[in-house]
Amino acid sequence: MKKITTLLVLLVLALPAIVAQEPEEEAPQEKQTQNTGEVQTLFGNNTGSGGYGAFTIGYTSINSRDALLMGARGEWVIGHGFGLGLGGYGFVNDPTYNAVEDLNYSLAGGYGGIIIEPILFGWYPVHLSFPILIGGGGVALASYYSDPYDSYYYYDGYVADATGFFVAEFTAEVEFNLVRFFRLAVFGSYRYTSDILLQNTPADALRGWSAGMTFKFGSF
Repeated sequence: MKKITTLLVLLVLALPAIVAQEPEEEAPQEKQTQNTGEVQTLFGNNTGSGGYGAFTIGYTSINSRDALLMGARGEWVIGHGFGLGLGGYGFVNDPTYNAVEDLNYSLAGGYGGIIIEPILFGWYPVHLSFPILIGGGGVALASYYSDPYDSYYYYDGYVADATGFFVAEFTAEVEFNLVRFFRLAVFGSYRYTSDILLQNTPADALRGWSAGMTFKFGSF
């Protein structure tokens, strides 16, 4: 009985050493597995693909007036480091009052096209991406009369002039991986357009900077 008790005590004392030794033996294999599956570089061993849909809300300047910018895009994400898709945006700026005609004029329109998006270090919780949009759009000069005694009442609106344009927009985004299927991006962009031909409107009225947020949902 004493021999059995002694053996049990020795086994109990030796058990922690045995348990501690097993992870050390498995550690090299585990480390090798992690390194094999880890994404290291943009053009390295990245495999697989995904996609996402997103909507954007932001601020921009149109004809030196404050403007609201809203849009959406969808992209196919290749190898965690490159996106390809389509997107479109709409805008409208604050009205400008013309005292001679007693009318308010506002620019409203939209643009869209192909989007290519290099994504840097997308596997990190905070990383960068650089979407580039190339396409075209249209803009209208709308005029309407407002009641001088009620700044919120407008009527007799009509399109005074409209035209199309080429657009290229270059964006820098700081992305936050909040959960697996959702990313929040804070962006700044510059929008270049061809000259627009509208009455009483500068040719470069649509060129300028934008800033805002993009909400992305999908598989990255």
